Amino acid sequence: MNLIRTIAVTSSLFFSITGIVSAQQKAVFKDKEVVYKKGLKLTFINQDKSFSPVVKQRMIGTFFKVYPALKAEYNEKTAKEVTFVIDTTYKGVAATQGTIVAFSPVWFRQHPGDIDVVTHEVMHIVQNYGSNAGPWWITEGIADYVRYQYGVDNAGAKWTLPDYKSGQNYDNGYRITARFLAWLEKHEHQGIVKNLDQQMRAHTYKEEFWKTQTTKTLPELWAAYVQNPII
Repeated sequence: MNLIRTIAVTSSLFFSITGIVSAQQKAVFKDKEVVYKKGLKLTFINQDKSFSPVVKQRMIGTFFKVYPALKAEYNEKTAKEVTFVIDTTYKGVAATQGTIVAFSPVWFRQHPGDIDVVTHEVMHIVQNYGSNAGPWWITEGIADYVRYQYGVDNAGAKWTLPDYKSGQNYDNGYRITARFLAWLEKHEHQGIVKNLDQQMRAHTYKEEFWKTQTTKTLPELWAAYVQNPII
């Protein structure tokens, strides 16, 4: 989930990261660990005393497995220092702003196997599109496509791309858009996701992209997908 288009992570989280906090705010922190590996630095801040240490280690392991691969494939210039916060005030699932990812401890308590929330969120760091790069559904669709491709345990979370159903559209975002992108990659348009990602980051995306890449407009591609949505 990209924080730009959803709920803002609490100001205490970001002030705390930068050190601009009161003594009372500092008291909310329970644990902080910094891990260096593969030329990267991950700072893990945990505000929940009851947070599972097993889930924490799986999150760290997922980061160091997935993030270097995404860096190599999509954006070599992506940040080398990332912060994870188990944020007891955050009411969603997870959200990213800049290089900081806030995760809900409640979500992981209820869904301890959903470890590839990490994969989706760190792709937002790799994307680094900034404001007004293009449609939100492309941003979220690519992030879920990456989860589909690089996820370390989607099966354990029972997370899949949904079969096509009548009424869906390419701009629904998330898994629906991700499945459409996976279909494009399989059906003679290999590399289109990487090219789309590059145009979004460069702020050069226009809807003409689809016809330039495939000879078909976006609605025409979706119509072809609807006729044969097998991936």
